[in-house]
Amino acid sequence: MAQVCDVCGKGPQFGNNVSHANNLTRRRWNVNLRPVKAKVAGSPNAKKMRVCTSCLRSGKVTKA
Repeated sequence: MAQVCDVCGKGPQFGNNVSHANNLTRRRWNVNLRPVKAKVAGSPNAKKMRVCTSCLRSGKVTKA
């Protein structure tokens, strides 16, 4: 399953692990996603979504 927020579309970021010997290996920072039952505009029913915590904190999502 893709690590993408259903509201803002935020995905993982990529970079390097850097050791003391300056060896570089690829790594990724995943988004902090939470499964939420949320109200969707234009629909009377709640929908299960995977939403990042920054969207939950900012109030972009209303929980059902």
